[in-house]
Amino acid sequence: MAEKQTKVEPKTLQGFMELLPSRQALFNRVQDIVRACFERFGFLPLDTPVLEYADVLLAKAGGETEKQIYRFCKGDTDMVMRFDLTVPLAKYVAKYYHELAFPFRRYQIGKVFRGERPQKGRFREFYQCDVDVIGDGKLSILNDAEMPAVIYTVFRELGFTKFKIYLSNRKILSAFLAGMGLGEKTALVAGAVDKLKKIGAEKVRGELLELKLPGEAVERIMDFVSLSGTADEQLIKLSTYLEGSEAFRAGVAELAEVIKGVRLFGVPDENFAVDLTIVRGLDYYTGTVYETFLDGFENIGSVCSGGRYDNLAGFYTDKPLPGVGISIGLTRLFDKLCDVMEHQAPAVSTVLVLSPDGQGTDACMNAAAYLRAKGIAAEVYLEDGKAKAKFKYADRLNIPFVMVIGESERQNGTVTIKNMATGAQREDVSLNEAVLEGLRNAAENF
Repeated sequence: MAEKQTKVEPKTLQGFMELLPSRQALFNRVQDIVRACFERFGFLPLDTPVLEYADVLLAKAGGETEKQIYRFCKGDTDMVMRFDLTVPLAKYVAKYYHELAFPFRRYQIGKVFRGERPQKGRFREFYQCDVDVIGDGKLSILNDAEMPAVIYTVFRELGFTKFKIYLSNRKILSAFLAGMGLGEKTALVAGAVDKLKKIGAEKVRGELLELKLPGEAVERIMDFVSLSGTADEQLIKLSTYLEGSEAFRAGVAELAEVIKGVRLFGVPDENFAVDLTIVRGLDYYTGTVYETFLDGFENIGSVCSGGRYDNLAGFYTDKPLPGVGISIGLTRLFDKLCDVMEHQAPAVSTVLVLSPDGQGTDACMNAAAYLRAKGIAAEVYLEDGKAKAKFKYADRLNIPFVMVIGESERQNGTVTIKNMATGAQREDVSLNEAVLEGLRNAAENF
């Protein structure tokens, strides 16, 4: 007697997202919206390998990022899974430098992998949606101003109205700390300051004191990064600091030009603000930095971030290739999108074609072929069953129309169309261009 096979529990690794088909369809639609917005700004599509040589991808990683990387060997090949889309971009631009037109404007939507501790809003496998501009030798600061315009357009198209893009420039805080004689501790201090929105002022003070900073210095730092007021008011206040520091003045001047450009690109003042606590954890950022928060959902953290990086490609080429870019954490954002987006998950099919008595399958298949040839997504219910179960199937999948081909329809050479949202029916209509045009219009507005 054969032994009973032991069943394996069907489980998914923690931190990896799986969706039911209805949610996956909505996720795909969100990607399509983001992609269309990126292309509206003239960014070109790009894809890079999920796996890269370890020595190539880790050239600039370091710190916490490197600790989170999935790394393994296959034979003699030391490989890592990409942890973001920016470092692979730098490698790509260095490799194909002579074949690209500069400034090189690209977008990429794809999965990245980090061995973080999974929690709410934190995944180990997640989608990023990136846009970047890479210059050949130089890159106008106005490109930094365009990034908030991209963010604004994407989030508005996704249905969000209440969100804020926070801007800063890393040169400002770095120069301020250098002026305090803390140059060697800049990275550590900046890392603590960057947590202000996440852990609060008191805990940040505690971290700064743990760095052996005098209490007076800690308060001076906290006062500086807590400057308040409109963007213009903060620029005025910043102009009174460190008048003798060329680096500080350069950072403030860049920030002022970015703010001017952001407005020219059409971003309303209520959707952006200056925030000197924005530093960004990755140390390849050298100037402008961004973080975006949804009003009321600050607990999930920044849903779009990025900045200027002047030296990233220096690990792959001697050519100076400055860049600026942003990244939307789509997987983290998706749960909130489901709450905010007003319409229900879209159906893949516009029409479900069925025979209530199960005798008209051939006619249903011919009708579906005709619909598809006219550009209408059509699905045929091919299984046996009662008519009620077939309509329930359409309802569960949010298919907006059902085309019924029963005995009378087959005899008359017609079809019956039911609108699943309203319950209205059109009986014994011919399968012609007028019907098709009606289905197209209804599907577009569904």
